[in-house]
Amino acid sequence: MELYCTRPSCPRPNNYCADLDDLTTLKTTVQKYCTACGMPLLLDGRYVPIQMLGRGGFGAAFLARDRRIPGMPYCVVKQLQPIGNLSSSQLQLAQQLFTREAEVLAQLGREHEQIPELFADFPVTVKSTFPGKKEQFFYLVQEYIQGQNLDAELSEKGKFSEVEVLELLQAILPVLQFVHDKGIIHRDIKPSNIVRRHDGKLYLLDFGAVKQVTNVSPEAHVSTGIYTPGFAPPEQISSGQVFPATDLYALAVTVITLLTGEKATNLFDPQHHQWQWRSLVSINPHFADILAKMLLPAANQRFQSAEAVLAALSSLDTIPGKPQFISGQSHFSSWEILSGAAFSGFEGALIAIALLSLVKNPIIGLGISSVVLTALIFAQTQRWLEKRDFLIIPSISLAIIFFIPYLQSGMTVRQILMLASFAALAAISVTALFRLVYKFLYLIL
Repeated sequence: MELYCTRPSCPRPNNYCADLDDLTTLKTTVQKYCTACGMPLLLDGRYVPIQMLGRGGFGAAFLARDRRIPGMPYCVVKQLQPIGNLSSSQLQLAQQLFTREAEVLAQLGREHEQIPELFADFPVTVKSTFPGKKEQFFYLVQEYIQGQNLDAELSEKGKFSEVEVLELLQAILPVLQFVHDKGIIHRDIKPSNIVRRHDGKLYLLDFGAVKQVTNVSPEAHVSTGIYTPGFAPPEQISSGQVFPATDLYALAVTVITLLTGEKATNLFDPQHHQWQWRSLVSINPHFADILAKMLLPAANQRFQSAEAVLAALSSLDTIPGKPQFISGQSHFSSWEILSGAAFSGFEGALIAIALLSLVKNPIIGLGISSVVLTALIFAQTQRWLEKRDFLIIPSISLAIIFFIPYLQSGMTVRQILMLASFAALAAISVTALFRLVYKFLYLIL
């Protein structure tokens, strides 16, 4: 089994422990140590890191498995490493702050379903690679959200539509309102920190940057410097102060990067201190004004709460012909819709060919085919079928027809393939035309 060493300075973090390939041994082994640096590999004696997910200035994140739970489910282990050589008193203070941070994260994940749940937190003190020295690391273990972040989604499918970013705002703004009501500022909202789970639900990640700021003066709302260039507003960069409007600014930057497909740094004109993005998109002018207000340089000129942004967006829903945007609804990209149409057309043709061979009455055969195809389309809307199923199911159907000549309705395999491919192309064309007409009516009504 592959185990990954979490010590930042480890020269060879990949470790292979052949004995852990046996499940019984894996569950009973007390500890394993890195062959390169001696770092314990089984964190807290329980969590098995297998892959690095990313590293930043404040630590790293690892994909791990929990060997104490049946099935060994995946989880995310985040390592927070104090910077510099700290004294014992400084380490004690760091541990107190870390414990407080863990309590905040535990509360957030426990009370809101769109924030990953915190499973555990613990420190690890080990011998340093330097003689006579010790190192201390702090770890958080959180729920692993299996899906794709919006940055990766943008790279895969291209620019988001107006409808898609409105759905994003309707899903994430209530999460921010919940967080802000707790006196917490996220501080690092960006596409890579928003993940779409396989069922379409959006999650807000990376709360390792949050700090509790309740019951302190505005002057004390000081940032730790945790932010991403391009997404942070002026007050966070220059003075370190953060407010709910700080997160709303970063969320607006996230939206315009998804709408334009451009990097945030490419959309900001430092000479005129202005965002240049409106000419790159075609959206409702009122919606553009809402985003522009969220992007104002002065924090007190922006919306002061996520609730205020939601109220402003609600006026978009009242325009005749506009869809109602419901928080948490299932989301389908253009690629998913068109690939689903191709699957439905191709598989529908194969089903019809096979059933017409079995049922001599064409009306009954086509009727049964329609019922089966409707069930497959319904399964797509419920996300019971995933991308790989769009290849596996037609392949199996084609193989069955190929090996059982009786199901070929007197056609050759080449003719069947041509007919099924034509049906797939026809389904794509009809779907694309419908979406084009829908978007045209959406813009003019």
